[in-house]
Amino acid sequence: MKTTEPEFIPDSFQDDAWMSAVCAGLDDAGCDMVQRAVAWCDPILQGATIATGEPSIHHAKGMLQILALLQLDAPTLVAALVLAIPIDLEEESARDQKNELIALFGLETFSLINGSRALLRIGAIARNASSQGHNESSGQREMLRKMLLAMASDLRIVLIRLASRLQTLRWYAETKLPCPIELAEETRDVYASLANRLGIWQIKWEMEDLSFRFLSPDIYKDIARKLEGKRIEREARIQSLTDDIAGSLADMGIEADVSGRAKHIYSIYNKMRNKRLTFDQLYDLLAIRIIVANERDCYATLSLLQARWTPVMNEFDDYIARPKPNGYRSLHTVLKTADGHTFEAQIRTRKMHEFAEYGMAAHWRYKEAGARGGEVAAVSMYDRQVSWMRQLLAWRKEVGLPAGDSPDSAPPTPAAVQPPAHASEPSTAEPKAGPPGHERNQKKAAERIYVLTPQARVIELPEGATPVDFAYHLHTDLGHRCRGARVDGQMVALNTKLLNGQTVEIIAAKSGGPSRDWINTQLGYLASPRARAKVRLWFNAIELQKRITAGQDLVEKELARLGKTAVNLEQLAERLGFANSDDLYVAVAKDEFSLRQIATAFQEPDPDAGTAHDTIVARESGAQSAVKTGKSGVLVVGVDSLLTQLARCCHPAPPDPICGFVTRGRGVSIHRSDCPSFAVMKTKSPERVIDVAWGDTGETVYPVNIAIHSQDRNGLLRDLTELFSRMKLNVVGVNTQSKASIAHLHFTVEVRDGEQLRKAMNAILDIPGIISAVRC
Repeated sequence: MKTTEPEFIPDSFQDDAWMSAVCAGLDDAGCDMVQRAVAWCDPILQGATIATGEPSIHHAKGMLQILALLQLDAPTLVAALVLAIPIDLEEESARDQKNELIALFGLETFSLINGSRALLRIGAIARNASSQGHNESSGQREMLRKMLLAMASDLRIVLIRLASRLQTLRWYAETKLPCPIELAEETRDVYASLANRLGIWQIKWEMEDLSFRFLSPDIYKDIARKLEGKRIEREARIQSLTDDIAGSLADMGIEADVSGRAKHIYSIYNKMRNKRLTFDQLYDLLAIRIIVANERDCYATLSLLQARWTPVMNEFDDYIARPKPNGYRSLHTVLKTADGHTFEAQIRTRKMHEFAEYGMAAHWRYKEAGARGGEVAAVSMYDRQVSWMRQLLAWRKEVGLPAGDSPDSAPPTPAAVQPPAHASEPSTAEPKAGPPGHERNQKKAAERIYVLTPQARVIELPEGATPVDFAYHLHTDLGHRCRGARVDGQMVALNTKLLNGQTVEIIAAKSGGPSRDWINTQLGYLASPRARAKVRLWFNAIELQKRITAGQDLVEKELARLGKTAVNLEQLAERLGFANSDDLYVAVAKDEFSLRQIATAFQEPDPDAGTAHDTIVARESGAQSAVKTGKSGVLVVGVDSLLTQLARCCHPAPPDPICGFVTRGRGVSIHRSDCPSFAVMKTKSPERVIDVAWGDTGETVYPVNIAIHSQDRNGLLRDLTELFSRMKLNVVGVNTQSKASIAHLHFTVEVRDGEQLRKAMNAILDIPGIISAVRC
């Protein structure tokens, strides 16, 4: 794009010079289409103004002038022209105009108009929110940029929006009317940044300079006065330098692309502020970029420049030998000419340039990343979409095609601008490079959507998200109480799929919880796994509370039957080996703990009976169960003949590290050292913790719990029971459940020691379909 000083545009379409400039890059059919659009819009736009007060004709002519310099196609120019009409073509009153427009210029043009109007609406909402103090964070500005890009299904819509905003700023500058602060800030933070990321540098610097002029007029004027001459004079100096360098390199036999730029005022201000420099300390007000074939030519070019002009000390960086952390490579040097002017030169190969422009080291990454610099992580789908769009612009300029050409007629992407390997949009395997509106690539990039709260805060959601997803994203409690939603002011069903740019308002009850329908994937209420997890947690908590209530009722009835109504339930739970009473209630409700065992907490142990029982069992079987016999094989350090029992919460077995906890009336409860319940009891009553160790366990067996997760299939339970039988392990408990084709099995088996358990676990993992097997 050429650099031109904006000129005041007369409010009339009867301007042959303007029409010739606009149609310069179009074929005869395109010129005819634009001329017909001008004739159709002229009577409608006469006397009309846009929202800023600028005459509609003046705005339309300015937009088309900017877009023509970008060499865009006729449908884009027509869409920009119609966009200046101050009516909504979707309204009932504009039906005739809409139908006539489609008949005259086609659905493609009308689609561009609708997309551009959607961006206008979002911009108005964002400015209104900003004027009320909302959306001040940099994160929200970035979300707005993402949403604007996501809403633009065609790159030409973004370009129309950028041209419209640039023309608005030019109009404020021409007329010297005060520009609204919100509009200038939005331009600087959102639209200039988008132009930067798309590589449209000329629009970017002009937007930044004009915004800076309106936001900080005194600083702007001070820097402008200090600059030597006008911009056109500085650019003439750059032209002279580039011609000189290109000629010298050609004489040396080095093929090079040499380009230059005059640093704009806002960029100068940023460098002075960020590096705390005075204006006199700046060396790169003029910059030259030289792209050569290989590294050898880079250093040869550097030698030529430093021999021709005087290098400025301490202003040389060799990022080829020592790349930046983000992989950026280039030679940077500052030189002084004979008449005392300084300029910066950047020298790099084509490969280095493509990486700097499209790769992780793209200019906007380390300019906008702030303190993180080159450590910005690689590439989200949004980043790849931006990279892809930038490459399409570069491709269009190189092959001379407008952005809207048919994909069927587009030639293969030139090698010089093919996407880098990490930016998979589009794949290099694609035979043709479609235009920016290419449906296949747009579908790939549409993984996220961006919607607005009533306060215009931008929310990022997964594609296919619903108002319920939106509510849970804002706050878990709001999601639980969600009962309805308005989208763009209209009531919608809660499983309605949201679209980019919509404004969503949640209608919530004062209390209540979610519906079970929300976690039914076939009904489509939730697209976010995070939101579904929150709903499941809510129902799990409700189920847990129901079990606690049911278990408490059963325990209290049993205590009433035993005549023990004045019992401290927390102490009772500890006596029975539980961390707290809620754990006891849940175990009772799930039939994992027999109510009959509550009576034993009030009985004194009878050692003789225990010994006799052990003897009888020993005669029955050579392998004694620690649970059935009460013979745990545990020695209490420093205490003889003290009753011990294995805790049911963790099922310790040799050679697990173990600890003891002295209960009230039931001796010492033996826990694994890493048992959560033991940790709670130790915190509450550290004085009751006692050292214990495994003694001679002999042939005693110990119950342990094994949790198995497997792909659900026929014969799974049979295979597991056969394995336990082969290994001569007694199964004393089993619980199975299948959900979403995954089987969850919990076995309680008796083992002699940890080695036997380890062999059993390894054997389980060898069974087909087993996902995991862990002790619990």
